[in-house]
Amino acid sequence: MTYGAQLYTIREHMQTREDFRRSMKRIAEIGFTCVQMSGVSAEISAEEIAETCGENGLEIIITHTPPAKILERTADVIREHRLMGAKYVGIGMIPGDYNKDFARFLADFSPAAREINAAGLQFMYHNHEIEFERAHSGNREHVSAATRSLEAGRASPYLVMDFIFENFPEIGFTLDTYWVQAGGADSAAWIRKLAGRVDVLHLKDFAIIDGKAQMAEVFEGNMNWDAIFAAAKDSGVKYGMIEQDDCYGKCPFGCLELSLKNLNKWGK
Repeated sequence: MTYGAQLYTIREHMQTREDFRRSMKRIAEIGFTCVQMSGVSAEISAEEIAETCGENGLEIIITHTPPAKILERTADVIREHRLMGAKYVGIGMIPGDYNKDFARFLADFSPAAREINAAGLQFMYHNHEIEFERAHSGNREHVSAATRSLEAGRASPYLVMDFIFENFPEIGFTLDTYWVQAGGADSAAWIRKLAGRVDVLHLKDFAIIDGKAQMAEVFEGNMNWDAIFAAAKDSGVKYGMIEQDDCYGKCPFGCLELSLKNLNKWGK
C-alpha cells in the first residue's frame, strides 16, 4: 500500500494560489509522493493543480469532487481528472438534500458513474458513520418509492452500507477507517467484504480524549491497525490516504507528518 496525503486535512492552506503552491511544497518535504485532491479553492484550475503537483513530485490519485459537478458536468470531470492524472473520481458522501434516500441517490448518480467508468476512471464513494445506521424497511416516510421497492423482501433492520454495496455496482469505495469505527462497525471486516471495490482507504485513528471520541494520527488512538492492514493486503488495497478532518488546534501538516512517520516506522 502506498501512503498519501488527503489534502482536505490542510484545506485552510489551499485557498489561494500562493498558499496552494507553498502547501504542495511542504507536503512533498514531509515525504509524501501522492495525494488526494480535496478542499482546494475552486479558483485554482485543474491545469494549475496538475502543474504544481508535478513540480513537487506529487501524483494525484483521487479527488473529492462536488456532487453537482459530477451530475451536471460529467464530461468536464472526466477531462480534468485525465489532465491531473487522477484515476479515481470521489464523492465525499450522499448530498444532504437527499435526506438519506439512498435509492434516489443511486438512481441519480448511476448514469454519471457509468460514464466515468466507461472513460477508464472509477467512481468512488466515501463513507461516514451514517452508512452504518440500521434502516427499518417500511418505516421511513421520507424515502422514495424506489427505496421502499428495493427494501421489499429484505430482512429488517439492515445496514445502509449493505444497501449501497448491493445496489450500486458502478462504484468503488474509499473506505474511511475512522468513520467505520464511529459507526460501530469493524474496518477490517468491511475491507474484506468490499475486496475488489476498495482500492483506496482513508487512514485516521479513533481516540478517546477526556471521555470524548476524537480523530487522531495513525497509531495515536485505539484502532486495530494490525487487523486493518492485514485485511488491506489480502484485499488488494492500493492506497492509504492519511487524513485528519479535525486537528483540534494542532498544525495539520504536523498531524499528517506524525501519521506518516508512525506508518513508516511500523513498516508493514
